[in-house]
This record gives sequence, structure tokens and C-alpha cells, in this order.
Amino acid sequence: MSHFELFSLPEALDIDLATLKANFLKLQQQYHPDKAEDKDQALIKSSEINQAYKALSNVDSRAAYLLALKKQDHHLDQSISDFEFLQSALEIREQLDEASAPDQLNSLKKEVNQWIEGLVREFKIDYSDEDWAEARDTVRKLRFFQKVMNDIEKAEDHLLDDEDFDLDDDF
Repeated sequence: MSHFELFSLPEALDIDLATLKANFLKLQQQYHPDKAEDKDQALIKSSEINQAYKALSNVDSRAAYLLALKKQDHHLDQSISDFEFLQSALEIREQLDEASAPDQLNSLKKEVNQWIEGLVREFKIDYSDEDWAEARDTVRKLRFFQKVMNDIEKAEDHLLDDEDFDLDDDF
């Protein structure tokens, strides 16, 4: 059974994330080790559900999983060789390193979202055309931008923490 079947979802890059989460919670409740007679089996099933949820919850891992279903997921860990992309990626990383205000991070987040949206469109075309080499390259790029997005969110949290902390606060 594929991860998509497990959560009663269509085998596609675009899925309803609310349905994914609702079905995940329902399955976790159903196979919770504390409620099962066979705790070992329930633990295994619960672990499988968690792994499936993790694979489908982000667009980059969902795209990689779609490739895995077609047995086209090899060499996804290779580096990206697109020089223009690498230049843009370096610029975005530098902007993130230099960002010191929420509006800078928000602007960067919008730019990264635009990149992700473009790569999603590209993946859909590559996947439907069965252009596996291009689809794998697109997954690598999606993974890069997913990591950047995670780093932006960490930077936002860090800025919020810094704003909340003031040495002049009364203790």
C-alpha cells in the first residue's frame, strides 16, 4: 500500500493537506500502541504511519516519493549542477544571512515561495512527460528551497525571541 493509499489521497503532487492531517490523526488513534492488544505490531504500524505522513506533508518529499513509486528516485542526493540556479541560491542564502528585520525575512519568504511554486509547476510537467532526469533535478532544487524556508522560519522565531527580550524589563 502506498502512502497515498494509506491516507486515502490521490497519487499526486497536489494533495489536500487538511485531509492528510485528519487521516493521519485518525490512523494514529486507531493504531496507538497504548490501545492495541499487540503492542509490537501497533508500534510498527504507528511508525509506518509517521513515516508516510512525513513523506507526504512537504512538497519536496512528496515529489521524491512520487519518483520512488516510479522507481526513479535514484541519485537524489547528488549535487545540483545548474550554475544559474546555484548563483541564485547563493544570493538568497546571503540575503538570509544578512536579514535583520521581519520585513526582510517576509520579502525573502515571498521570493522563496515563488521559486517553490515555479519548481512545483516544473516538476508536474517533468513528471507527466516522464522526463525523470529533469524531475530528479527539480526535486533537488525543491529540497534546497524547503531547507531555506525552514531556515527563514527559524530566523523569524529568533527575531521574535530577541524582540521579546529586553534588558530593561523588570524582573
